[in-house]
Amino acid sequence: MATHNWRNGRRCGIFNYEMALHVIGGRWFMVFASLLIMAGSGATYIFGTYSKAIKSSQGYDQTTLNLLGFYKDLGGNFGVFSGLVAEVTPTWFVLLLGSATNFAGYFIIWLAVTDRISKPKVWQMCLYICIGANSQNFSNTGSLVPCVKNFPESRGVVLGLLKGYVGLSGAIMTQLYLAIYGDDSKSLILLLSWLPAAISVVFVYTIRTMRVVRQPNEHKIFYQFLYVSIALALFLMALIIIQRQFVFSKAAYAGSATAICVLLFVPLSIAIREEILIWNLEEKPDRPLIESTIEKPLIAESKQVKKESEEQNTSCFANIFNKPERGEDYTILQALLSIDMIILFIATFCGLGASLTALDNLGQIGESLGYPSNTVSSFVSLVSIWNYFGRVFSGFASEILLKKYKFPRPLMLTLVLFLSCIGHLLIAFPVRGSVYLSSVIIGFTYGAQFTVIFAIISELFGLKYYSTLFNCGLISSPLGSYILNVKVTGYLYDREARKQLQTSGNALMKGVELTCLGTECYRLSFIIMTSVTLAGAMVSLFLVMRTREFYKNDIYKKFKEDAIEELPSSSS
Repeated sequence: MATHNWRNGRRCGIFNYEMALHVIGGRWFMVFASLLIMAGSGATYIFGTYSKAIKSSQGYDQTTLNLLGFYKDLGGNFGVFSGLVAEVTPTWFVLLLGSATNFAGYFIIWLAVTDRISKPKVWQMCLYICIGANSQNFSNTGSLVPCVKNFPESRGVVLGLLKGYVGLSGAIMTQLYLAIYGDDSKSLILLLSWLPAAISVVFVYTIRTMRVVRQPNEHKIFYQFLYVSIALALFLMALIIIQRQFVFSKAAYAGSATAICVLLFVPLSIAIREEILIWNLEEKPDRPLIESTIEKPLIAESKQVKKESEEQNTSCFANIFNKPERGEDYTILQALLSIDMIILFIATFCGLGASLTALDNLGQIGESLGYPSNTVSSFVSLVSIWNYFGRVFSGFASEILLKKYKFPRPLMLTLVLFLSCIGHLLIAFPVRGSVYLSSVIIGFTYGAQFTVIFAIISELFGLKYYSTLFNCGLISSPLGSYILNVKVTGYLYDREARKQLQTSGNALMKGVELTCLGTECYRLSFIIMTSVTLAGAMVSLFLVMRTREFYKNDIYKKFKEDAIEELPSSSS
C-alpha cells in the first residue's frame, strides 16, 4: 500500500520533471533532434543561390567559381576526418566541432563578400568554403550514425528520412533568409553561418548511441514522421510556385517562414507521445518480464567479447585480405580494400560527380538560357525539394522492396543512375521548360544516390565502423566533381564565353566577369556528363551480380536475435 501511494505521489509531484528528463533522453526525441539538425545541414546544396554573389563581389570567371565549387564539394563529401573523430570521441564533441567549423567557414565568406575584410586570395576562399562545407559531415556523422545504430532494422527508412530533411534544407533555409533578411543572397551566407551551428549546440546532449531494442510498430512511427515531412515538402513546393506568380511582401515571407517552423516542430509531438507512453508502461508495477530481455543480451555479449578477444590477438594488417562474410563487421582497411567498395567508389565518382557538377552550375545554366533570376532561384529550390523526395523514396521504397521481394539495394542504385542520364540530356539539348524537368530529375536522383549508397555500406560492411565507412563511401565524389566541374564544365563554358566575346568584337578585360549565353554553353559538357553517368550505372551492375545471393537472405537476422524487446507503442 505504501509503495502504491509513493508511486501516486511521484506521479503527482516530481512526475513532470522526471518525465521531461525521460522524454529528452529517449530514442524518439533523439530522432526529432536529428531531423532538425539535418534540416539545417544543406548549405552545400544551395550554392547556386549565393554563388552569383561570390562571383560578382570577387570578380571570378566561371572556371574560378567552379574551382570554389569543387572545394565546397570536397569539404562536403570528404567526411573521413569526422568519421575517425566519431570513433574516438563522444557524439557531443562531434556536433560541437561541426558547429564551430560551420560558423567559422561561412562567416568569413560573408565578411569577404560584404567587403568587411580585405579581398581574400582564391586559395583562401577555397579554404573557407571547404571548412564551412566540411561541417556538414560532422552534423551528419553526429546525428545520422547514432540513429542508424539505434534502429538497425529500419536503417533504410532512417537514412531516407534523415537525408530527406537534408534535401529539404536548401528550400527551408532559402525561405527563412527571405523572411529574415529579404532578397539579399549575401545575407543568406550569414544565415548559413549561425543557424545550423545554433541548432547543433541546442541538441548536442540529446543525441547518442543507445541500446538496440525492438519496438513492434517502429515502422509505423517512422511513417508518421514521413507524412509530416511530405506535408512540409509539398508546402515548400507550393510556396515556390506562388512566389513565382506573385511578389511577396515582408509580412508574407514572415508568415510562410512561421508555417515552415510549425511543420518542422510537428514531429516533436510524435516523439513526446511515444516517450510518454513508454514512461507510463514502465511505471506499471504488474508489467511482465520478457524472457528474451535477459537471455539474448547475455548471448550477444558473450559473442561480442569472444570476437573482440580474437581481434586483439591478431594484427589488423594481417586481416586485411582475410575478410569476413558480407554483412559482418569489416575493419576499415578490410572494407576500403574490398572489391565491393572499389565498385562503389567508381559508381559515386561517376554518378555523384556528375550530379554535383549539374547542381553547382544550375544558376549559370539558367542564366545562359535566358531565365530571369527569380526563376533560377526556383530551379535551386526545386532541386532541394526533389532531392528530399529522392532520399525518402529510395530509403522507404528500397526497404519495402528488400523485405518483401528481396530486391537488392545495389539494383536501386543502378536504376537511379540510368534515370540521372535523362536529366543531363535535358540540359545538353534544352527545349522550352526542360530545365524545370531537369532540375526535378537531377535533384531526385542526386538525393536517391546518397540514401542507397549509405544503406549498402551499412549492409555489406557492418555497423561497427560505420561512422568512418559511410564517410569513406563518398570520398571519390569530390574527385569526380573536380574533373567534371572544373576541368570539363568550367573550361568549356569559359571557352565558349571567350568565343562569343571575340565574335561580338569586344576585348576581354582583366577582372571582367565572363558570361556565356545560349544553348552551346553547356551542351558538350553535359553530353560528357551523360556518358560518365551511364558508365557508372554499368559499373554498379557488377555490384548487383556480386551481391545477389547476399540479398536473397535475411540480412537483418543478427539484429533480430541480439535486440532487447521494447515496450509496445501507442500507434496502431
